[in-house]
Amino acid sequence: MGSYGMLARRAVDTVPPVMVQIQELLRGVQGAVSLAQGVVYWQPPRQALEKVQKLVWEPSVSRYGADEGLPELREALTKKLREENNICKSSVMVTAGANQAFVNIVLTLCDAGDSVVMFAPYYFNAYMSFQMTGVTNILVGPGEPDTLHPDADWLEKTLRETKPTPKLVTVVNPGNPSGTYIPEPLLKKISDICKNAGCWLVVDNTYEYFMYDGLKHSCIEGNHIVNLFSFSKAYGMMGWRVGYIAFPTEVEGFAAQLLKVQDNIPICASIISQKLALHSMEVGSKWVTDQVKDLVKNRQLLVDALSPLGEGAVKGGEGAIYLWAKLPERFTDDFAVVRWLANKHGVVIIPGSSSGCPGHVRISFGGLVESECQVASERLKKGLEELVKDGMV
Repeated sequence: MGSYGMLARRAVDTVPPVMVQIQELLRGVQGAVSLAQGVVYWQPPRQALEKVQKLVWEPSVSRYGADEGLPELREALTKKLREENNICKSSVMVTAGANQAFVNIVLTLCDAGDSVVMFAPYYFNAYMSFQMTGVTNILVGPGEPDTLHPDADWLEKTLRETKPTPKLVTVVNPGNPSGTYIPEPLLKKISDICKNAGCWLVVDNTYEYFMYDGLKHSCIEGNHIVNLFSFSKAYGMMGWRVGYIAFPTEVEGFAAQLLKVQDNIPICASIISQKLALHSMEVGSKWVTDQVKDLVKNRQLLVDALSPLGEGAVKGGEGAIYLWAKLPERFTDDFAVVRWLANKHGVVIIPGSSSGCPGHVRISFGGLVESECQVASERLKKGLEELVKDGMV
């Protein structure tokens, strides 16, 4: 008979997934509204869903496909990368979502015992991916206090002084959980620092279309850079699980090693999901930006809801679907605040400790239509007013 001591230390020592804890919290609070999970309220384009509906009985959708992804989807993605992202020297692999893409990259590039670099507040699933693959020397760098941008000077010093040199640096742009956008000059500076140090840079571009206030997303490319993308948020395909990796074609052996990992995790992403991704792309990225532009209304509702926290407490919202807020100093146990808000005020958010920043919270403005967001914002504002005035009573 087995015992707890016989379980893999990699799994045991990995932090619990915060979203599983939040889902349990939601199930226990009748009528609670969620500003927690990073989702959007829309479904995939109707035209794409109608085309896929007709494919259900096609035998090919029930069989394995090419590990790298359907040829026609990879061709469309290569064209999109070239025309929209100015990525011209990269190969494409389709994955079962961007999280799986990240795991693929960690398994392909990192060995157990390697050191890697993230910036706080970091994406909790990326942190877990390192832990569960044996990459436990995770160096967490600071964000600039006013902008939450990665501290490039800290990065340069860390890569220079850490021996052996960290294998990989990763950022999400625009940020999860911060909602901040790394400007192209800073992203290029980070890239140059990584290149000069001889380490990889992995950029998660999941929220490439989620830009506000006239800001434009940009990508960078190089033989030390891997770019990750997702269909989940842009096309409302969260449950369909399709993402993709753009990796440098010229790096010898990269494709072959990545293929080993792919073949042992999903073999290939779901065929019908890939078909939906392809037909969604045919509708075009303007469809996505038309959905995204309405999120500014939700963002404003929640900026107002967070106002009881005081001036300067709220950051982000430049991109992605998140606001990042600092709780009053006396509330360092952010998960206790999250549970209190859920149980007393019926609104659920994410504790910042899951992203390396105790005393903060992440608020998602993508998952609710405006009328529902209005209800959630009223609950959140009432709760925060009470928290600031009287505490968790």
